[in-house]
Amino acid sequence: MSAYLDEVLLADYLDRLGKNIIEQMFALYSQQVVIYLNDIEKAQQVDSKTDWQTSCHKMKGATASVGMRKLHLQLKTLEKINATQQEKSVMLADLKALNEASTLAFNTWLASI
Repeated sequence: MSAYLDEVLLADYLDRLGKNIIEQMFALYSQQVVIYLNDIEKAQQVDSKTDWQTSCHKMKGATASVGMRKLHLQLKTLEKINATQQEKSVMLADLKALNEASTLAFNTWLASI
């Protein structure tokens, strides 16, 4: 079982929707996550708590929809966190790394089905 993915959800998607739809969902996520991460970064740079929360919330929903459990949990925390601009800079770097690891885990899972 992957620490990064909700494999129960993904197995349900596979049964109900098929691999092709899952691939389409993930392709859309891959396009959108660039925007989400950019928005989170902008919020961090201008030190906007509201924009940080809104952007993290949007990405959180997207990660849930593609079964990225660990990333989703991280975003639940980040969305509500009260941190300095510098602390958020570190959190953003960690978030980007976790997104890369989660994407790799998803692609590995996808290739195995």
